[in-house]
Amino acid sequence: MAIVQHAARVAATLATILRTRLKLAAVEMEEESLRYLTYLGLAMLALLLLFVGLVLLVFLVIVIFWDTHRIGAIAISSTVFIVAAIATLVGVRASFRSKPKLLSFTMDELSKDLDALQHLAHREAERP
Repeated sequence: MAIVQHAARVAATLATILRTRLKLAAVEMEEESLRYLTYLGLAMLALLLLFVGLVLLVFLVIVIFWDTHRIGAIAISSTVFIVAAIATLVGVRASFRSKPKLLSFTMDELSKDLDALQHLAHREAERP
């Protein structure tokens, strides 16, 4: 009878551990989806800035034969937008490369659980 109770407690503990790990995995998946949404938003912003910069650059080419003050203003505006777009894309790329591995925290916790269970099994095997 004690063996059945012990097995039931072990099963309940394992079920609790599994539930906790699944909750952790769900949280990590939510964080990943938010991170990808951020990447998408920043990439779209960079594309918008690049588009505005290119439109202003084309406008600069058209206006290049006009008065000198307008040319300087358009050149500075287009340069600012293009530099902002490039900086945003470089930031997105760096952020994407430095992101943590998918479900890394869940895998770490599962490894700790496995090590603890193996240690417990080894200790139980050494008992007389």
